[in-house]
Amino acid sequence: MIVTQLSLSEVFKQSNLDPALLKIAEKVKNQQRITDEEGILLFEKGELGFLGALANYIAERLHNGKVYFNRNFHIEPTNVCVFTCNFCSYSRQYKHRDEGWELSQEQMLDMVRKYDGQPVTEVHIVGGVHPKMNLEYFCEVLSKIHAHRPDLHIKGFTAVELDYMFRKAKLSVEEGMQKMKDAGLQSLPGGGAEIFHPDVRNVICADKVDGDGWLEIHETAHKLGMHSNATMLYGHIEKYEHRIDHMSRLRASQDKTGGYNCFIPLKFRNKDNDMSNIPESSIVEDLRLYAISRIFMDNFRNLKAYWPMLGRQTAQLTLSFGVNDLDGTIDDTTKIYSMAGSEEQTPSMSTEQLCDMITAVGRTPVERDTLYNELKVYEEQTA
Repeated sequence: MIVTQLSLSEVFKQSNLDPALLKIAEKVKNQQRITDEEGILLFEKGELGFLGALANYIAERLHNGKVYFNRNFHIEPTNVCVFTCNFCSYSRQYKHRDEGWELSQEQMLDMVRKYDGQPVTEVHIVGGVHPKMNLEYFCEVLSKIHAHRPDLHIKGFTAVELDYMFRKAKLSVEEGMQKMKDAGLQSLPGGGAEIFHPDVRNVICADKVDGDGWLEIHETAHKLGMHSNATMLYGHIEKYEHRIDHMSRLRASQDKTGGYNCFIPLKFRNKDNDMSNIPESSIVEDLRLYAISRIFMDNFRNLKAYWPMLGRQTAQLTLSFGVNDLDGTIDDTTKIYSMAGSEEQTPSMSTEQLCDMITAVGRTPVERDTLYNELKVYEEQTA
């Protein structure tokens, strides 16, 4: 797919541009927030070139061509889960746990030890909701990881996992989050958000924490001085207004706390799940979604394309549509999207491969830590 990017000035020269879209372009140029109604209009009428021009303009203003990645690895403690989300290809019910995996604490620690002496900066811990892997169990894991390697940033547990653990322990959200933080947890990933709107959530994942509960957990983490990410699962049964409702609620939450590091749209993949009859979104629709996310989510500085989910080529294309982060090296430690049919069946990239992918589209690779502190700018790669 060849992408020809318009500049913002070229957008204003288009004589046949819808006046409502022109108004949005003016708002982008003047750094003004667009409304929910304007966000829906972008989905309904915004062509790819127009959306890309606006999104790229914003990304260039914020990041001046820099694209971030980190050195990370994943621990997925289990894919055994008490919940039955229709879109999930990853989990196995507890009664069928022999078909899944359950890592012991020692096995998880062995995964951390594997990276001793290597310059990884983050471990990402997320998995199914296992009824016997409770709050105390994971606090022990966190404490042991932190004791073994204090410099390793521990990002872990979706709001879905945390909600279940806190309720089972009969603790408030704040009590539970404080306990996890004291054990060594430093930030939260963005998973489990899916789509907040109940019209969709009650169909695809009715039995897990709702949108309000998800937001409460993240906002509580922010109040305790922790940061988090935010996601949105798109390309299934949701409509444009559901996407904008989801992003609007996240935008309001960010106004309140300022604690989100980045926004990560996640593409629905349809292999081996209860929604396999739904066709996946096209690459053009993926790029439109990323561009609109950049335009609408004006208080989220960072927009991430999770390359193991999108595939390398599509992830690279998103860099022309507002994206400034490609996640990390991963090192073949996650199965969540490979089990759902993503192009990346063995998701691992070296630092050199990530840099080549970024410089190939005229951007500057920057290695970061979890909180977006710059560790190394690979300027020599663009010479």
